[in-house]
Amino acid sequence: MPATYREIKADILGRITRGEWRPGSAIPGEAELAAAYGSARATVNRAMRELAEEGILERRRKAGTRVRLSPLREARFAIPPVREEIEARGAAYGYALIESAVLPAPDWLCARLGLPAGARVRHVACLHLADGAPYQHEDRWISLALLPQAAAADFSASGPTEWLIAQIPFSEVEIAIAAAAADPALAARLGCAPGEALLVIERATRWNGAAVTFVRLAHRPGHRMTTRY
Repeated sequence: MPATYREIKADILGRITRGEWRPGSAIPGEAELAAAYGSARATVNRAMRELAEEGILERRRKAGTRVRLSPLREARFAIPPVREEIEARGAAYGYALIESAVLPAPDWLCARLGLPAGARVRHVACLHLADGAPYQHEDRWISLALLPQAAAADFSASGPTEWLIAQIPFSEVEIAIAAAAADPALAARLGCAPGEALLVIERATRWNGAAVTFVRLAHRPGHRMTTRY
């Protein structure tokens, strides 16, 4: 069975920790590692990319990959797809697209993200399900100035978070967490009563100062959020 990117990442890190690959030394290329692990090259690439983002590896075009001489130790925030969160709970993941349109950004969004008036955005509203029951409502806005390809992206079978992760990194993230009363439309989508308290997470991301996306994530009553550092 081919190794997963997590297994490959853990094995590479283990070799570095054990001193098999010392600081400054070159490590095998993606093609060689893919053959060794019996995995696709893209799987190896993801493992190595994450290690580079975490300051363990140093990757340079045409020069290959080396163990960083002085590993960086930085706090980093990951944005995992909700699919992984649901499956980690042992539930089957489901997805439903509710709304999708390209339109001028509303005034509140322009103010929130610093977009010029009339900036074009892709708006997507979708529902993530756990064992067939509503789990999270996603209301997403993507700036087409930075990601024009989002205008034609197909979100009918999977949500925009996974698409965004594959398209662009982020250098800044701002998160707000609050309790909010469910309005009738949101209550109908989440299968709860209007006025019930929901856990709502708002997240804005940027890349080198430019707005990437703004999302409002609403969870059913009783949702429990856990973080690990």
